Amino acid sequence: MVKSHEVSIEILPEKTVLKGLLTIPENALEIVVFAHGSGSGRNSPRNQFVAEYLVKQQLATLLLDLLTPEEEAVDLHTREYRFNIPLLAKRLVGTSKALSRQSNTKNFRVAYFGASTGAAAALIATAEEGNKIAAVVSRGGRPDLAAAVLSNITAPTLLIVGGDDLEVLELNREAYALLQVEKKLEIVPGASHLFEEHGKLEEVARLAAAWFKQHLKT
Repeated sequence: MVKSHEVSIEILPEKTVLKGLLTIPENALEIVVFAHGSGSGRNSPRNQFVAEYLVKQQLATLLLDLLTPEEEAVDLHTREYRFNIPLLAKRLVGTSKALSRQSNTKNFRVAYFGASTGAAAALIATAEEGNKIAAVVSRGGRPDLAAAVLSNITAPTLLIVGGDDLEVLELNREAYALLQVEKKLEIVPGASHLFEEHGKLEEVARLAAAWFKQHLKT
């Protein structure tokens, strides 16, 4: 049985320390970094479910808190951090750089899995990092919040949206048109924003795993 262990990721030069859950299955050479949505973190049951599925496909995963405990405490009352997409994107860029410094992950190919507003942060970070990011997946994401950089993204991009999540689906269709890279829009029939319906999150995990395996394991 593969187990996750808590890690501390230091973001330089600010020296911000973020907490995460890192899982590295045997023979893994790729890692998927999770960018959580507003008000969520490494203990998100939905992202943990997807991460466990990816690990079974021999993909390493990092479930990361993009905010420090102090920032989370403030955000609970003010919500000032959860929608600071540029800050979250900057934290993701710093995380991938930190992974390149760690002995157990320094040679791994990196991909992002973003949920809700975390997807916007993942897309902005992907645009900034260029070919350092091998693929990106958005689950019920808000790619419209990254509209200004979508045409700059070079990593293959998969957008997954619930068929019943009508407002977000329309936003994803508009964002999809702006992407100038290998891309796909997967609509999961009968799924709402959080994919809480029976079997729908499993479908998300399956679609994400197939995309990552196609573009990471090449």
